[in-house]
Amino acid sequence: MRVAAVSGAADAEASLRALATVRQVLPSRLRHRIDGATFTTLPADAAVAADSGVLMDVNAAVRAREVLRFDYVSVGRDPDETPSQRRVEPHHVVFGNGRWYLAAWDLDVDDWRIYRLDRLTPRTPTGPRFTPRTVPGGDVSDFLAARFKGSDRGSTWPCTGEVVVVLPAREVIPFVPEGIVEELEDIRCRIVVGSWSWVALAASIGRFDATITDVRPRELADACALLARRFADIGRIDSL
Repeated sequence: MRVAAVSGAADAEASLRALATVRQVLPSRLRHRIDGATFTTLPADAAVAADSGVLMDVNAAVRAREVLRFDYVSVGRDPDETPSQRRVEPHHVVFGNGRWYLAAWDLDVDDWRIYRLDRLTPRTPTGPRFTPRTVPGGDVSDFLAARFKGSDRGSTWPCTGEVVVVLPAREVIPFVPEGIVEELEDIRCRIVVGSWSWVALAASIGRFDATITDVRPRELADACALLARRFADIGRIDSL
């Protein structure tokens, strides 16, 4: 119920009411555990379930400032594959992009890492207590937003460019949720948008079924040319 209340679920209000009722009859030990659970939320469209026991165990390690050991299956691998073992200083439990994450300092790689809780299985017991480090930038939400965008230098995209699209702004705006769309004359508009790489940015711009001009900077134009050659090669292969 606590998870539903902070994860953008449609029944969040009902979950809060039910939680208040249940809390009154819980033993003090369990009330303390629930009251101590803290989460950060980021905007999301659709949630991916995470085991409530995993959420509570990870959050307990965050609160206690104890090293957390867990088995982890990396994103892109089959969830049934043999997991790797991790040792981290858990910093914060975060809900964003429809999933639960753990922001932590990985003791084996000596760097910050983000782990999906739906791919994580805590091990017991937890390790020794630690002194919390400061998350890069000082704000866990900004740090997560930056990592989602493939950046280590704040929450801005590492690659940002602009183009003019021969389409009315009203037809483009729904497909540019994190960019700028400027209406121009003659049913044209200028788009300023970012991505984690120039090729990815070129691909996102190429989805518009319209003429594109005034591509800037040079890196974006080069990425467009690279994609054009790749797509041309695909066309030749299919025609054989």
